[in-house]
Amino acid sequence: MDKKLLVFVLIFSFGFINLSAQIINSPALFPILHNFSARVFSPEPVTRAEIDTIVHAGLRAPSAGNRQPWLVTVVQNMDLASQILPNITEGNVLIVISGAGDGRTNGPVILCCALAAQNMFIAAMAMGLGARQYTNAALINRTNNLKAELGIPEDHNAIIVTRFGRLPPGTDVVTSASPRHDPAQKVIYR
Repeated sequence: MDKKLLVFVLIFSFGFINLSAQIINSPALFPILHNFSARVFSPEPVTRAEIDTIVHAGLRAPSAGNRQPWLVTVVQNMDLASQILPNITEGNVLIVISGAGDGRTNGPVILCCALAAQNMFIAAMAMGLGARQYTNAALINRTNNLKAELGIPEDHNAIIVTRFGRLPPGTDVVTSASPRHDPAQKVIYR
């Protein structure tokens, strides 16, 4: 009887371990579990089809009450992009997500815009592109002519800027990203 129980436990354990490996390596989870904020980009341009896919992924993000409060501005013009991000690489694209409110006290709008930005980030990673998110959106909000040039309405404020581009050959997580914090210091189980 003990041998049957042992065989059952071994088979069950192997099946569970195999299932866990399949889940961790699933196409949906791979870009989430292996993402990094790229620091170096190549000048090879991102295509319009890739941009459209990234934007579509952002527009499919969940939002409080399905309000979808974001406004997405795709910046491909390098002169305009360099006003937001001075060291931008030719061929990169900036996506500015804005929402109604002052950008400080409109918490639900900020959260929804952040979810849209994260969807775009994950989509880019899944497509083999690099992405990096910047919280320097206040620069846009302080510069009325820049805000107007981006087409952001007066009652909206930029929430987050994300840069998308191709990665140079040989780029990997280890050489391109800051180290991750220890999960034991960031997660509490009770």
